[in-house]
Amino acid sequence: MAGDPYAALGVKKTATEAELKAAYRKIAKVDHPDLNPDPAAAERFKAAAAAYDLLKDPEQRRRFDAGEIDEQGQERPQRRYYRDHAEAADNPYARSYGFENDADMGDVFSDLFGRRGAGGRAGTGGGGFEGFEGFGQGGQQRDFHMRGQDHRFTLEVDFLTAVRGGKTRITLPDGSDLEVTIPKGAQDGQTIRLKEKGGAGLGKGGSGDAYLTLTVAPDPLFRREGDDIFLTLPITLAEAVLGGKVATPTIDGPVNLTIPKGATTGQKLRLRGRGIKGGDQQVELKIVMPPKVDPELETFMESWRKSHDYDPRVGMNSGSRS
Repeated sequence: MAGDPYAALGVKKTATEAELKAAYRKIAKVDHPDLNPDPAAAERFKAAAAAYDLLKDPEQRRRFDAGEIDEQGQERPQRRYYRDHAEAADNPYARSYGFENDADMGDVFSDLFGRRGAGGRAGTGGGGFEGFEGFGQGGQQRDFHMRGQDHRFTLEVDFLTAVRGGKTRITLPDGSDLEVTIPKGAQDGQTIRLKEKGGAGLGKGGSGDAYLTLTVAPDPLFRREGDDIFLTLPITLAEAVLGGKVATPTIDGPVNLTIPKGATTGQKLRLRGRGIKGGDQQVELKIVMPPKVDPELETFMESWRKSHDYDPRVGMNSGSRS
C-alpha cells in the first residue's frame, strides 16, 4: 500500500470502526481476485486490505494519525526522536540549533547517528546505530534506545488449514525458520501478530513485531460464507429418483448424507455443525446423467414418458403469465 490508507478505503479520517469494516467488505465484494480477474482490481483490493489491516487496530490507527508510523506500519523513529528531543520543555538547547522552522531532520540525524556509531564504544562492529551514545543535559553521556521496526508479510495458506487451524513454517528475513500457528477459522485478509519477531531494537529497545496477513487459497470443493461451508454434491439419476445415503465430503472428513427420493438439482440439504466453529455445511445437489444413455435406459424413458410426462417449465412462457 502506498499513500493514504483512508483514501484506499474511500472513507474519511473520522470514520468509525464499523465504517472501516463496511468499506473494506464493499471493496472485497467487487475487487477480490477470486471475483474480479482485472489486475487493477487486484491492486485496489491489495491496497484496501493493507489499509484495513493498519486502521482496524485502534492503537495502530492512533499512531498513524499521530505520525508515529507510516502507511506501511513502519516506525518513523528519526523524526519522532528529533521532535521529542527538540521540543522537550526541559531542553535548554531547544532553540539553539537553528531549526525553528521544524524542518525534516531525518537525514541529519541519520548522518549524526551513523558517525557516532562508527566512532562509539569498542566492540560495536562499526557504523549504524549500534553502540550510539547520546548526550543529555550538562554534557552527560547516555545510551540511545529504540524499539525495532515492525515487519509485515503476506502468507498464503490452503483452505483446509485456514478453516481447521494448523501449523506452518516460514523463513524470516534473517534466514531463521519459525513455526506459525494458524488459528481455526482464519479468514482471508486476517493478520497474525508474531511478538518481537520484527527488526532488532537498539540498546535496551525491544525487537519489533512481525505481522502476517493471510491469503487463503481457494478450494476445489468447498467455499465459505461466514462460519458456514458450501459444497455442490453430484448425484446419479438413480440416487435422485430412489434416494439413499451418499458419502459426502466435509472439512473434517466424509460423512453419509441422506438423499431424499425425488431429489432435484439445486435442492439444498444441511449438515448441522459441520461448518466452522459450530457453523453448518450447506450441500447443493446436482443431478449428473450417466456418461452414455444406453438403449435400455432410452427404451425405459420412452415408455415412462407416455404415461408420466410432466412440464417443469410451467409458467415460464410469457403467454401463460399474468
